[in-house]
Amino acid sequence: MIMGLLLLLLALAGAPLFAVIVASALLGFHSEEINLSVVGIEIYRLAEMPVLLAIPLFTFAGYLLGESRAPHRLVRLTNALLGWLSGGLAIVSLAACALFTAFTGASGVTIVALGALLYPALREANYPERFSLGLITTSGSLGLLFAPALPLILYGVVAQQMNLDVPVKIDDLFAAGLVPGLLMLVLLSLYSIWKVRGQTRLSEGFSIAEAWAAICEAKWEIPLPLVVLGGIYSGFFALSEAAAVTALYVLIVEVVIQREVPLRKLPAVMRESMVLVGAIVIILGVSLASTNYLIDTEVPTRLFDVIRAQIDSKLTFLILLNIFLLALGMMLDIFSAIVIVVPIILPIAIGYGIHPVHLGIIFLANMQIGYITPPVGMNLFIASYRFERPVLDVYRATVPFFVILLLTVLVITYWPALSLFLIS
Repeated sequence: MIMGLLLLLLALAGAPLFAVIVASALLGFHSEEINLSVVGIEIYRLAEMPVLLAIPLFTFAGYLLGESRAPHRLVRLTNALLGWLSGGLAIVSLAACALFTAFTGASGVTIVALGALLYPALREANYPERFSLGLITTSGSLGLLFAPALPLILYGVVAQQMNLDVPVKIDDLFAAGLVPGLLMLVLLSLYSIWKVRGQTRLSEGFSIAEAWAAICEAKWEIPLPLVVLGGIYSGFFALSEAAAVTALYVLIVEVVIQREVPLRKLPAVMRESMVLVGAIVIILGVSLASTNYLIDTEVPTRLFDVIRAQIDSKLTFLILLNIFLLALGMMLDIFSAIVIVVPIILPIAIGYGIHPVHLGIIFLANMQIGYITPPVGMNLFIASYRFERPVLDVYRATVPFFVILLLTVLVITYWPALSLFLIS
């Protein structure tokens, strides 16, 4: 008990998360008189996961896209297709940010990379300042439910290590996140159109010439989603193979063909992307040991018995789960939350009859809006710093968007078919 409190204090004091996790695993195995070499064995198990190759490859591809002019081409393309609508630039912002986040897997990067392009454009098009600020801050957290977002892959990796009766395939998670993610985009787009109705229109009408020019300019980026999703669902690629093809494709396009990322800059891009991958992998490795200890000592089972004694209703459990995940999303980054919390709550949720793939979408949807949940949502502070606005202004600007996303999360939570019908 004392050691547990000490570890908690170390975590709150800023000790590296992986160190706290591995220390808790070592203490747990020591208390059970199990040889501590089991921790090293569990970490080594990472080498036996072919799917793990997808994480560094997709991350590298995402960072390369961020360093190129691909975001500008993406904005021009969506602008040409949707900008003629009333509120079209708002829809452009939502769609572009969601796609960018899906490939980079980091919502804060989206605000920094695309915010500088989209926020001034919204203001120049006479969108209200508060609306523009809230839109860009919210858009940065969209896209985590779309393939090939890293959180989807990481959730699948963690769930697969738990030897569940119901298998959790990563391509099932990709399919399950599609409709809920689109629902979020559609509802936010409808709100944006209503909010600025009759006030703003980026262009007078749809221009076939501009649309064709934008398509030609983005001709190398347009095939990317088709390569990833088409290759996986056709059975032509395994996930790791799709990741390798994506990374190679982006490398050739952005470095050799487009020449927007010079060779001298390539090592820096590799280093930055692998720093993120290293953090994910080391936390995942030590969490496997911690998860093994939890399973061996039947902690999830005992926790489920305690919760079941207090909560009989599945609906009540889901309400409490949403509240817990929202709070978690405010305080913990999504990768750490997945590897620490999923092994605990997944067996409990299954005990209430919740499909593990559905739980994954609930989990990630809550984490997604946790980024903009006051008072400490991460993207609120990133937007405050990026746009040089007081954080209280950012709070107020994001409230309407937060309410819409929260209602969407409730729909996702209580309508399992929305997530599961594509995999059934």
